[in-house]
Amino acid sequence: MRALVRRAGRWLSRLSLPHTLRARLTAGLVVLLAVSCAAVGVAAVVELNGFLTGRLDQQLRAAGVRFPASLEHGGPLPSDHDGDEDGDTRRQAAGTFGARLVGGTVTKAAVVASGRGAGVVTVSLSARDASRIAALPTDGEGRTTELSSLGDYRMMAVRGRDGDVLVTGLPTESVEAAVHRLELVAAIVFGAALAVAGVAGALWVRWSLRPLSRVAATAARVSELPLSSGEVALPPPVRESDPRSEVGRVAAAFDTMLGHVEDALTKRHASEERLRSFAADASHELRTPVASIRGHAELALLHPDPVPRKVARALERIEAEAARMGEVVDDLLLLARLDAGRPLERRPVDLTRLVLDAVTDAQAAGPGHRWALELPEEPVTVPGDAHRLHQVLANLLANARLHTPVGTTVTISLRTDAPAERPAGRDAADQAGGSAGDGAAGGGTAVLEVHDDGPGVAVDIRPKVFERFTRADRRRTEDTGGGAGLGLSIVAAVAEAHGGSVGLVSDPGSTTFTVRLPADGG
Repeated sequence: MRALVRRAGRWLSRLSLPHTLRARLTAGLVVLLAVSCAAVGVAAVVELNGFLTGRLDQQLRAAGVRFPASLEHGGPLPSDHDGDEDGDTRRQAAGTFGARLVGGTVTKAAVVASGRGAGVVTVSLSARDASRIAALPTDGEGRTTELSSLGDYRMMAVRGRDGDVLVTGLPTESVEAAVHRLELVAAIVFGAALAVAGVAGALWVRWSLRPLSRVAATAARVSELPLSSGEVALPPPVRESDPRSEVGRVAAAFDTMLGHVEDALTKRHASEERLRSFAADASHELRTPVASIRGHAELALLHPDPVPRKVARALERIEAEAARMGEVVDDLLLLARLDAGRPLERRPVDLTRLVLDAVTDAQAAGPGHRWALELPEEPVTVPGDAHRLHQVLANLLANARLHTPVGTTVTISLRTDAPAERPAGRDAADQAGGSAGDGAAGGGTAVLEVHDDGPGVAVDIRPKVFERFTRADRRRTEDTGGGAGLGLSIVAAVAEAHGGSVGLVSDPGSTTFTVRLPADGG
């Protein structure tokens, strides 16, 4: 039994159910109506069949056993129009069956033929039919019996006065015809009713769920909005007119939630704007004091009088930290300007020349690293700000130099991907490595990759590597040249300001930063 239940459950789980609420409600309505119609139809057919069968039993009892009793005399069977007493006993309905059994054996069987003056026709019963008739109980109750030569009959058996058994039967053809006609009419009527109810139910469900459809459409539009940062314009609320219904309450709750979300986004945007303004103002105001501190430190170190060694060391540290603080202030000011959407300079920039200059500077700063170049034969030109793009290259190379041990090989490759050659459906973060010289300048996308065979970026740092103040090792000292964690965030911000993107693929022994920029179409 449990195995049967499990098989039934698996069969039901494989059924393809409608996916939308509207389709499910309509399908459920139609199924319930179909079950109701089937129940009404089955009840009507069963009731009609029982009623007509009862009427047939009444006719059997009214006919009695006069016809089968007349068969016990033997000899030829007279016609109905004979005027004797035996002819009167045979005035039965057409198709009436009569049989006489003696000792469980059918001695004679006949049926009243249809048509006036047709008389009585002797019936030859098969052994199977004879056994069925002999098996009838002699209780005077009607029972349905199938005869191979005559069809279905409603038969009644009683014991005669001579110890024989007399069987009377009436055909059930009229009952079956009436029942089949009712089944046909019910199927047509209920089928039409189901079709009309299905269409009307679908329209009604669709009309009733209109507010829910508007809620779904509004939620879909909200899901497509970039909510992570910046000013967000949410779609208008649903505003269902009947808040008493379940759908109306859902719509009202959704509108309230949408209002809360809009208020939160507005406050967040205002807070971001205040933070950007504060960072820009603070960076701007700090530039002069930091430059002044650095200048005074340099002036003190240039004093001709002898200075104690500890004081000289302190002045050197003040100068170094002032220079470092000045770089941080400049970086913060740049990020604030980029966040504010200030446009950058747009001129044709020879990216190949910038790569050569940046690698030359990196070789001087990191002589212990091995620096390799993979450049195309033709120069790669992009529209943009040469100073900021040089800063992108310098930050990427400085990042590779500071976070890899001496002896690491850093490979800088540059190429141009034509629009038709770009891998479809892949993000810049999925690119790792590149080949030299594939593509030419003019159109497409300029792809800059900085690859190193160092230890790689830690797994917990990778998701936030382009966020501000993210540092791989916060315990670095000033002797390691560690920065404030703004270099890669500047790379991402400058690339985005140029309409490009930046990505990272890192594993132990292989780390690749990929920058994509729109190439110059000219």
